[in-house]
Amino acid sequence: MNWLTNYVRPRIRALVHREPSRVPENLWSQCPGCERMIFHRDLAANHYVCPLCGHHLRVSPEFRFHDLFDAASWEAIELPKVPADPLKFRDKKRYDERLKEAQTKSGKSDAVSVAHGRIDGHPAVLAVLDFNFMGGSMGTAVGEALVAAAELARLQEATLVVVTASGGARMQEGTLSLMQMARTTAAISQLKEAGLPYLTVLADPTTGGVTASFAMLGDIAIAEPGAIIGFAGARVIEQTIRETLPEGFQRAEYLRDHGMIDMVVHRFELKVTLGRVIGLLRGEPPAVPERAPANDGVAPTPAITDADGA
Repeated sequence: MNWLTNYVRPRIRALVHREPSRVPENLWSQCPGCERMIFHRDLAANHYVCPLCGHHLRVSPEFRFHDLFDAASWEAIELPKVPADPLKFRDKKRYDERLKEAQTKSGKSDAVSVAHGRIDGHPAVLAVLDFNFMGGSMGTAVGEALVAAAELARLQEATLVVVTASGGARMQEGTLSLMQMARTTAAISQLKEAGLPYLTVLADPTTGGVTASFAMLGDIAIAEPGAIIGFAGARVIEQTIRETLPEGFQRAEYLRDHGMIDMVVHRFELKVTLGRVIGLLRGEPPAVPERAPANDGVAPTPAITDADGA
């Protein structure tokens, strides 16, 4: 009986009540564009662009820093501290509770991260809004961070690049969040007075008070494919003007075709494009890779140009 109780019965129970295998839940991601499932390693290797339909998924500030800066050339900066809940706002939850939840989930203090380094050899300061932090909304912390980024760019005589992904001003901070529209605009104006380039990269989505301020002030406005860019939502506009909006309204390609932005650039080409634009705006020649010497010892024939008269 002891043999049956101590050995056979536990083995039978182990076979019948076998624990489910522990498979991580984040091995697959669903593309918001085509709704197909993509293996996480394939998605990461493809810069978080769907290999099936080309949809550009939202990415973290850390991804932007690694993707846009030259290798081992960048360093994040510490951002100014601001009051956590200046208005003691409360809806279904207290605002400070929502902040703490977002901070715990993301590991960040607010919706923006700033770093400085080099993009294709050019000095640059990069500020990135994180949509996963309360929709990338702009409060006093985001305003202070962008002012600090502009000041750092002035001190380093560097280009300021801002990557936006935001639902607009943060309603829990009321008028204080709206004031950041004027503060960021003034900081960018000082940067331009110093003769330094300011570029914006508009990711999905860029809306509200962010669009109405620093997002559309770039010397060159670049957008990722398919990004939604606008102030009010399409449904609100339709209800207001009582007209059916054209297909693709507020998409990056529509705005480029109608002169609202300058370029729509695929994520694969974004770093090269930024480097080329920065070089042109700063009047600096592009970096030319060194040529390997020919094996036969014969000097290469120079290319014939129009100046040669042939």
